Amino acid sequence: MAAEVASVVAAFGALSTADQDKVREALLHGDKGNAAVDNAGAKPRGKIQAMSAEVVDSNPYSRLMALQRMGIVANYQDIRSFTVAIVGMGGVGSVAAEMLTRCGIGRLLLYDYDTVELANMNRLFFRPEHVGMTKTDAAAKTLAEINPDVELESFTSNITTVDGFEGFVRSLTQAPLGFQAEPPLPGGPVRGKGSRVDLVLSCVDNYEARMTINQACNELGQPWMESGVSEDAVSGHIQLLLPGETACFACVPPLVVASGIDERTLKREGVCAASLPTTMGMVAGLLVQNSLKYLLRFGTVSRYLGYNALADFFPTMEMRPNVQCDNAACRARQAEYAALAPEREAAARAAQAAAAAVEEPQVVHADNEWGIAVEEGDGEGAAAGGSGQQSGSTEAAPALPDGIQYLMAKRDEVDESTLAELAVGRTDTSLDDLQKQLDALNSGP
Repeated sequence: MAAEVASVVAAFGALSTADQDKVREALLHGDKGNAAVDNAGAKPRGKIQAMSAEVVDSNPYSRLMALQRMGIVANYQDIRSFTVAIVGMGGVGSVAAEMLTRCGIGRLLLYDYDTVELANMNRLFFRPEHVGMTKTDAAAKTLAEINPDVELESFTSNITTVDGFEGFVRSLTQAPLGFQAEPPLPGGPVRGKGSRVDLVLSCVDNYEARMTINQACNELGQPWMESGVSEDAVSGHIQLLLPGETACFACVPPLVVASGIDERTLKREGVCAASLPTTMGMVAGLLVQNSLKYLLRFGTVSRYLGYNALADFFPTMEMRPNVQCDNAACRARQAEYAALAPEREAAARAAQAAAAAVEEPQVVHADNEWGIAVEEGDGEGAAAGGSGQQSGSTEAAPALPDGIQYLMAKRDEVDESTLAELAVGRTDTSLDDLQKQLDALNSGP
């Protein structure tokens, strides 16, 4: 008996932390937990070479590929060609990473320098067994279990330091040893100079890190999206930044940045910002939705979208670059963008001409249960039931079966005196006077 117990204990200890939790759940809930016991220690699925639209329970991409079948996305499997960098694995960044992983993104670069704490448990993604792990390692482990098709790279470093900044820029342009950078998708989003990344997502919680990302992306000309949640956790925003085309983060800096105050001096011991998983989930969802529209070229990509949870208000705006921006790299990108204006205008004209030349396909109905036919014609003859006969300016009334009659006579069958008696005909009363009469009737006594 003792040997059997020892064997069970040893087997339990060999399980991963997640599988141990499943066994505990099964023991607590009896038969309801049998499925958890059966799945404990189960091997993750293998990689899927190509996305399929086949609707079967074993296909994790069937519902995503339905977007292509419904005409929302032209070619959804292109998502595997994209590389996205997410800076900050907190309440927004970790959830955004999970969403992109479930969508089947090709490669994710994960950045953070912090470790998981129990105080992070309200942020939707991390679990108690992750406490003590770096956020990047904990995220990479969980994401790999969710979708092994996604290539994951984790970088545990503080990008606001000199070495951290250099490493950040280097990671955006050079693949680490053992990894191979994906080439840009032809006709896809424009990458920065020498960049292997299609889009950078800023999910950090301080302005110093935002300014660091802004500097790196301005130097490379790298498109990126910035996101944030307010200190009281009831509002947030997302913003698309295209170097040279839109305002960079330094073009219209927040008060803390513009005043040159070290935001670290504003923090007080024992005081922390509020954090609602609902607000962070909303902002993460808006961020990923905007990212998918940008990468896969569908819908309207928001340049700035805010979210006020108290009023359910979603303001939008667009900020143009500041020609006097303090960031030299931003001014350089603005000059490059202005120099390419003739090329953009020519491309826009060519696209308009191509769109106008495309004929709209005729709708063909395979089934015609009621035998409806459309007759070609013009003029009043076609309007008169398609018979080709003209009868002045009125339509001949079709014959009715016996016992059925029109409830109201047609105008051309009633004499003028009857029309006058019924007050049917022209009137010289203006619309304003008629509206006043109607208002008087509606107001009542």
